[in-house]
Amino acid sequence: MEETTYKLLYDAPIGKMIIISNGNAVIEIDHINTELELIENPDELCLKVSRQLDEYFAGERKHFDLPLQRAGTDFQRKAWATLTTIPYGETISYGEQAKRMDTPKAVRAVGGANGKNPFSIVVPCHRVIGANGTLTGYTGGMSRKEWLLDFERSILKAR
Repeated sequence: MEETTYKLLYDAPIGKMIIISNGNAVIEIDHINTELELIENPDELCLKVSRQLDEYFAGERKHFDLPLQRAGTDFQRKAWATLTTIPYGETISYGEQAKRMDTPKAVRAVGGANGKNPFSIVVPCHRVIGANGTLTGYTGGMSRKEWLLDFERSILKAR
């Protein structure tokens, strides 16, 4: 029997996003880079994600409190868990993330795992940058990554 999924399009300041839930956990939060024909059927969990994203974009939320269904390999789940420890408005390198995961030589694998992160913004892969400080690799696009980092830093400066 196929699992029921609930979907909601979210209008973020950086473009449309899709939120998908199975009723018990969030399955995906992702940027949409193309026009998408979608019949929305949001459940309460999709609406909760939407409210928390509203709070984030208003500068009122730095951490998310959502049940996430982290489908992926053990390595990917470890990489995603490590992402959630990066403080709001700060960045680390892929090498630093690999060290924090006790896999210092797995820098490329960390980048690959981050690229498969199904929870944009909520699991903040946008906070990982190149070793030389340059912005690299973000499936939502480099302009969104730059916007998110600038936004978080501006909120911190305003306080």
